[in-house]
Amino acid sequence: MKVVTGFMGTDETKIYYETIGEGHPLVLIHGGLLDRRIWDEQFRVFAEHYKVIRYDLRGFGKSDMPKKTFYHIDDLYNLLKFLSVDETYIVGLSLGGSIAIQLTIEHPEMVDGLVLAGSGLIGFKWSEEDRRRMTKIFMSVKDEKSALEAVKAWLKDPYMLPAMEKPDVAEKIRRICLENSNALLIDSSLGSQPEVPSIQRLSEINVPTLVVVGDRDVADIQEIANTLEANVTGARKVVVTGAGHIINMEKPKEFNRIVLDFLNTLKHYAR
Repeated sequence: MKVVTGFMGTDETKIYYETIGEGHPLVLIHGGLLDRRIWDEQFRVFAEHYKVIRYDLRGFGKSDMPKKTFYHIDDLYNLLKFLSVDETYIVGLSLGGSIAIQLTIEHPEMVDGLVLAGSGLIGFKWSEEDRRRMTKIFMSVKDEKSALEAVKAWLKDPYMLPAMEKPDVAEKIRRICLENSNALLIDSSLGSQPEVPSIQRLSEINVPTLVVVGDRDVADIQEIANTLEANVTGARKVVVTGAGHIINMEKPKEFNRIVLDFLNTLKHYAR
């Protein structure tokens, strides 16, 4: 199958994307300090059934660094419009999950199925332990050198340890994260947030939703998974044994089976 690549220009910033396959659209959204390459084990497999779209969030991968205020949800919405996608399934990991959730809240007509893997959630109150660790790692970033050191520390964090125990996965994640270290230099004030946090609007989500979480993921992500299951109408949670935060790379065959089985049930879904 041929991969189509390109850039979407928006707000003086270009967003890189790749598409493959035919059929109902399926968007893959990566997590923080990562890029579209984390989906290598899903991209062609899912394309046997769907038109798969993966892209680099603004500031990551081949997409440009932000030059002014931006909103990840608008970037995704504009990309879908650019690609003439009216309705799509979305699979989001970590930060990608939080973007998928908010897009569904703001543009419910565009989303007809959600898979949230190790998902973040805008408005979730992180534990004191997690905040302390993140502050220690990331608040020291001032330049490219310190950004690289922060990434190296992040790769030893409990979020990443299960993935880093697998040599082949660890090598790829390390390369991707180090190549995206400059994302840590993005001025946090440039990133817009919704007026009402997603966590307060979960009951508005009315599409089939699958929550996937590794049983070795950190406690806060486990709590987010429970919150999504409890507050998104009809949401179903699947726990992947032995997986941590980067579920799709740690357990690709199991992850692919879970996602494809779920999406197969949506073929007869009527909004």
